[in-house]
Parts: sequence; C-alpha cells; structure tokens
Amino acid sequence: MLLGAFFVLQGLVWVVDPARAAATLGMPLMDGLGRSTQIGDFASFFLTAGVMMMLGSRPTRAGLLYLPAAMIGGAAVLRTLAWLFQGADFAALFIAVEVVTGLVLFRAATTLDAPR
Repeated sequence: MLLGAFFVLQGLVWVVDPARAAATLGMPLMDGLGRSTQIGDFASFFLTAGVMMMLGSRPTRAGLLYLPAAMIGGAAVLRTLAWLFQGADFAALFIAVEVVTGLVLFRAATTLDAPR
C-alpha cells in the first residue's frame, strides 16, 4: 500500500509540478507537444501503477499487482534496450530500483492470495 501511495504521489507531482518531477528523473521539462507527452505519459504511468498497487494490496485482489509489476519491470527492460541500441546512458540505479520493485510486486501477486 505504501509503495502504491508513493507512485500516486509521483503521478500527482507530474500534474502539479512537472518541472520538479522531470528533474527527479534526470530530464528537462520539454516544450510544446513534447511537454504534453511527457506529462501525460508519466502521470498516467505513475498514477495507474500506484492505484493498481493500492487496489492489489486488498484481500483477494493480489492478481492486480501483475499490471504494475509488468509496467515497472518492462521499464527496466526498455531502459536496458535503450542503452544497448539507442545510445542512452546506462541508468543503473533506475534499472535496479525497477527490477527490485517489479520482482517484489510479482512475488506479492503470486503469494498474497495463495491458500495457506
């Protein structure tokens, strides 16, 4: 639940203070359509992941955690591909956090509602 709240908060920061949110991810806030895409995509990513984490933490709802696990784990894979094939810097810290978070969510999804 706490992890979900953190993601929701990050999504809300993208809505109310996008320059700050962008800076925390090591990027400038873009202009024009780029800003629209940046705010819309990042706010949606964090808000959706966070809400699904919060809902998935409720009894009998752990299966909902597969969605944020896939979103966050997928971000780690795609960051790695960007480094390998697109000349991006290797974002080791972000990738490590995403891998650990994705694995924690996946593990929670497979065990929280399991019969004991």
